[in-house]
Amino acid sequence: MREFVLLLALAGVPATTVIAPVAHAADAGSTTDSPELRSARAKLKAKQYPAALAELKILVAKSPTADVYSLLGHALWKTGDPTQGMAYYNKALFLEPSHKGALESQDELFVELGQIDKAKENLAKLKRLCWFGCEEADDLKEAIEHAPKRS
Repeated sequence: MREFVLLLALAGVPATTVIAPVAHAADAGSTTDSPELRSARAKLKAKQYPAALAELKILVAKSPTADVYSLLGHALWKTGDPTQGMAYYNKALFLEPSHKGALESQDELFVELGQIDKAKENLAKLKRLCWFGCEEADDLKEAIEHAPKRS
């Protein structure tokens, strides 16, 4: 894939005309977005976390995908259960180690928990995945830069 993008760049063809846009963590669809996730994503974006959580608990039983696990992790974290949220981010990354949304959301949770070193490790992974930059890496970099300093 990287060779293809490089070839397009050398040929002067904008990659955005050929490659799908990058997904953003919990509030945007991924390239494999299913219609059944749209409602939960909309609820997460609107910060209606309990409603999203209820939908995702049903979805995870019938469709245990990296997208569902990542969104469920986000909903759990935002409804006050960061431990379970982290468990679901880990499940998403087990299934799909390069899932940008799961990496970003997990890292934001790492930042909130004061685990900056772990967030920086995943930021390095995102930078390797995003040759030309991506919103997930930019958002995480900003979150790390603005993290409260702990002694």
